[in-house]
Amino acid sequence: MKIIGGPSSQTLACRVAAQLNIVPTITHFERFPDNEQYLRITEDIGGQDVVLIQSTATDSDLVALLQLLDACESAKSVKAVIPYMGYARQDKLFKPGEAVSARAMARTVTADNLEAVYTINIHEKSVLKHFKCPAYDLDASPLIAEYIVSLGLKEPLLVAPDKGVRAMVENMARGLSLDQASFDKIRLDGATVEMKGGDLDITGRDVIIVDDMIATGGTMAEAVKILGKNGARDVYTACIHPVLSRNAVLRLANAGVKDIMATDTIEKVQSRISTAPIIVGALKK
Repeated sequence: MKIIGGPSSQTLACRVAAQLNIVPTITHFERFPDNEQYLRITEDIGGQDVVLIQSTATDSDLVALLQLLDACESAKSVKAVIPYMGYARQDKLFKPGEAVSARAMARTVTADNLEAVYTINIHEKSVLKHFKCPAYDLDASPLIAEYIVSLGLKEPLLVAPDKGVRAMVENMARGLSLDQASFDKIRLDGATVEMKGGDLDITGRDVIIVDDMIATGGTMAEAVKILGKNGARDVYTACIHPVLSRNAVLRLANAGVKDIMATDTIEKVQSRISTAPIIVGALKK
């Protein structure tokens, strides 16, 4: 088996390869003077089983994934791991004439030898049906729960910032006998939210707000402020996908967050929890 990492997921590819006792395949990336991307796999992969690992957080990342699929035309089989799939939140038609962008992106990920696609905590699982091969979504939330337990925090409490991730947080807490609670989020406009349910008894406790994704940090920042005012010892944030766009890190620090913890579906400074174990598990299965 060959493990090939795209430009956005090089560290994760190396971690997956290490767990499989495989040396990762080197891929050469650069840009032409007109800014077009160039990609070349430097080893012969003809007749081999290949695993591509590439998040598509940006348009350029998607192009790189498509180039990788084409470069693997001579491979016996290809499995594509897309830890973070961009455009997955645009999964519905709200106005006539709109593109269902998640569907459009999924349809581009195809090749004659592509056997399967794996995503991690995709925003909406219904997107998986738009891939032209079998597609599976892996759950990284237990990895976050295990990491939180390893920190030795004082009476840790997991908090869901809105009902969208309430079930995920409940499952995390149940699996490791942790306490959990939740907020109700009311979106006032595109950039402003109001948090309800901040009357939790958290005096002296360490609180971890868990979400599937932190984008601009607005929701998290509001929750951090409320929990701090209610007597939390320290407030942490944890997420699967650290988009952390614009000034999200600064907003969270300003709100009083102790630390930001995330997985490596998007490779950022905060990505200290590796999703390699669930990827390896899926590949072996």
